[in-house]
Amino acid sequence: MALIVQKFGGTSVGSVEKIKNVANRVIEEAENGNEVVVVVSAMGKTTDQLVSMARDISGSPSKREMDMLLTTGEQVTISLLTMALIEEGHEAISYTGWQAGMQTESVHGNARILNIDATRIQAQLQEKKIVVVAGFQGNDANGEITTLGRGGSDTTAVAIAAALNADRCDIYTDVTGVFTTDPRYIKGARKLQSISYDEMLELANLGAGVLHPRAVEYAKNYQIPLEVRSSMERESGTIIEEEATMEENLIVRGIAFEDSITRVTIYGLPQSLGALSTIFTTLAKNRINVDIIIQSMTAEDTTNLSFSTKSEDTEAALIVLEDNKEQLGFDRVETESGLAKVSIVGSGMVSNPGVAAEMFEVMANTGIQVKMVSTSEIKVSTVVNEKEMVKAVESLHEAFKLGQHANVLA
Repeated sequence: MALIVQKFGGTSVGSVEKIKNVANRVIEEAENGNEVVVVVSAMGKTTDQLVSMARDISGSPSKREMDMLLTTGEQVTISLLTMALIEEGHEAISYTGWQAGMQTESVHGNARILNIDATRIQAQLQEKKIVVVAGFQGNDANGEITTLGRGGSDTTAVAIAAALNADRCDIYTDVTGVFTTDPRYIKGARKLQSISYDEMLELANLGAGVLHPRAVEYAKNYQIPLEVRSSMERESGTIIEEEATMEENLIVRGIAFEDSITRVTIYGLPQSLGALSTIFTTLAKNRINVDIIIQSMTAEDTTNLSFSTKSEDTEAALIVLEDNKEQLGFDRVETESGLAKVSIVGSGMVSNPGVAAEMFEVMANTGIQVKMVSTSEIKVSTVVNEKEMVKAVESLHEAFKLGQHANVLA
């Protein structure tokens, strides 16, 4: 007997018929003799609809009340799925995040999990019941309902798997696995048999929407094997583990891309030792994420600083900078929107120098201007014009032969 945690996303539970299909997938696992915990998201576009209704009432709704509102979406799903399981003759029970023992920090809208008291889940598993848990939600030390942010159901599933010391966590979605890039944009994209935690974490952070980065972090930290697979197709998915099966000639394993990027440039910063830390500490305190960073000195003994951020965060970033202008000591701020981030990822890059050079050569030959660059041991990220994003991905995908089937090494 194994303990399996299954997670089904919003598209997988988007209708009553789809919920019945999910129930069948859950029952298959249970009838194989396994203990099963199921984590689900809100049905289809429910969360978007709830957000829209809130926006119709207020341009700036209370974050606390937004958490109260949005958590209702998952509660609908867990009750309907549990009913479907019971209707098929299986004992099952549903829990909200707080009933399942999901304890979070006191942050509305984007809380992090602090601890999971899995006592109630374990007790129901001992009673041979299937346990259905609402993803995306928990509560803080004051009993306030919190949400984990977009993609939080992935994190819920992996965190529960870690708390229960599960044998495996299966992430069911509307794709059949992790691809070399997004198959909706690139026809030659190929499903990977396996990928390492580190590679998947880079891809997730860089815009690949298959898994939430926090979920991958949990899986890596607690060594929980993940499999990303289709909720509709009966086929194996992609295994995410510590050391992925190496595929011949795949120095680059995948390409991630993300649109709606803005470059923010701060001019005239003082050349003091603490200037950069003050800037980014100030932004971090206001929960504004920045990505690629470029610094350049000027002849006037000042520093110009550029960083990229998601366009949706730009206005908040500008307000924070302006509110702290006197303390930070800069002259002015300019922005450039309409940008995108394109990144190549692969653990093979560590032992293969020249990958970045090849990437830049491909971009130059394709006529694509690179505006910003960031590198690590296993990735190279570039910022380009948004209109050239897909062309850049297509060119890189072809250049690094990601669409060609590689032999799996024994």
